[in-house]
Amino acid sequence: MIKDKSKMEKRYTGVRKRPWGKYAAEIRDSTRHGKRVWLGTFNSAEEATLAYDQAAFSTRGCSALLNFSAERVQKSLPCINYCYDGGSSPPEALKEANKMRRIANSRISKTMKIKKKEIVDRSVSVFEDLGADLLQELLSSSSGS
Repeated sequence: MIKDKSKMEKRYTGVRKRPWGKYAAEIRDSTRHGKRVWLGTFNSAEEATLAYDQAAFSTRGCSALLNFSAERVQKSLPCINYCYDGGSSPPEALKEANKMRRIANSRISKTMKIKKKEIVDRSVSVFEDLGADLLQELLSSSSGS
């Protein structure tokens, strides 16, 4: 049976698609005896793949097998502002950074929804009062016809 290539999704190392459409990233942490580290759930395969690549690169350096180019991964690492304190492994630190990023994005999204609702609530229609005589004239003309 030949599979239709147009329907096949690209598969990335360390990334799985969830049944509900999100993408999960995880890595085996060699600094913790191969313990599996959950890196998070992401909206796109590329976001999850970048999280995996960052964890792999921060743990194994240039010898890591990456999905994206090493240059792209290196450029993305300073953007996440993770703090490796030496107590946890680099993948654990990246996991926390991704968690904090998701929380911040969630708060921003909720704030934007609230502001959008306030804007909708503020849109008020203003009607001009043209007087009781005009109203009486309109009512009498509609009842007469």
